[in-house]
Amino acid sequence: MSGLDGLVAVVTGGNSGIGAAIVARLAEEGARVAILDISVDGAPPQHLAVRTDVGDSDSVTAAIAEVGLHFGRLDIVVNNAGIGATGTVADNGDAEWMRVFNINVLGMARVAREALPWLQKSPSASIVNCGSIAATAGLPQRALYSATKGAVLALTRAMAADHLREGIRVNCVNPGTADTPWVARLLDSAADPVAERAALEGRQPHGRLVDPDEVADAVAYLASPRAGSTTGIALAVDGGLQNLRLRPE
Repeated sequence: MSGLDGLVAVVTGGNSGIGAAIVARLAEEGARVAILDISVDGAPPQHLAVRTDVGDSDSVTAAIAEVGLHFGRLDIVVNNAGIGATGTVADNGDAEWMRVFNINVLGMARVAREALPWLQKSPSASIVNCGSIAATAGLPQRALYSATKGAVLALTRAMAADHLREGIRVNCVNPGTADTPWVARLLDSAADPVAERAALEGRQPHGRLVDPDEVADAVAYLASPRAGSTTGIALAVDGGLQNLRLRPE
């Protein structure tokens, strides 16, 4: 028996980057997976794919209802959908702050809220929120993004406390800078993409970008009944950035 046999999972933002890696990993473990994404073009045909805007309550309600109708159950929610933001606290206006919080924080709350009635009936209920090392380390030019991920960390702990006695575990993963399409776009927009990539790699103590599959493995563990005594934690997948202070070579 695989770790997730018989369980149903939804992964928001599951059609690219870290989300796609998570979908593949959960399926390898035996889960039936629904991809909820703003674009489901080219989604793997073996999975249920539902176009979903996590920034819109009606869209989320309809998507979770479709998952429930299709599978008859829901056991795992992976809140992965999110958007980036750059700049200092002075570089983004109110509208941009509201837009990014609406996706990165309220989006997770909407999905969890709609999924709760299903999760409360599950024998192995789990929510895994995708945070960021930006929640625990001050990074330059990431004020807005860091604020949203700090909120995700606090939300994770609060949800874990609220729903533990309902049999629902809630955790989050905090990836370091990962080798994703979003990071690739940032690099492409830099004046010197090669130097910028080297700087990002050098910031992480293990000297490279995080592989999305490494994040997916962490999510699969936290989502699995194997982690039955693990709730309310933030698991850093960051090459040591959160806790290590290496001397220069």
